[in-house]
Amino acid sequence: MEFDPSRARWKQVAAVIRQRVDDGTYPPGAQIPSVLKLQEEFGIAAATSQKVHRGLRAEGLIFTEPGVGSFVSKVLPRQSDEGSGGA
Repeated sequence: MEFDPSRARWKQVAAVIRQRVDDGTYPPGAQIPSVLKLQEEFGIAAATSQKVHRGLRAEGLIFTEPGVGSFVSKVLPRQSDEGSGGA
């Protein structure tokens, strides 16, 4: 993946994961890539990968079961107005 230098890398990777949820690649209940797998796939630092997971958890898009993994929430949050031009 080629990163846009004007945007935080973690936000760009989070957007890819969000898109995969939206297109059904990761349906509700599906496990998403671990922090390590995100590092490998996107060539990002551990701290960046952890920030992706934290951000997606904060949005309610994923939940984490310690020692098991991170999964797409069964009830997805409403999509934000980001990028839609608002009301």
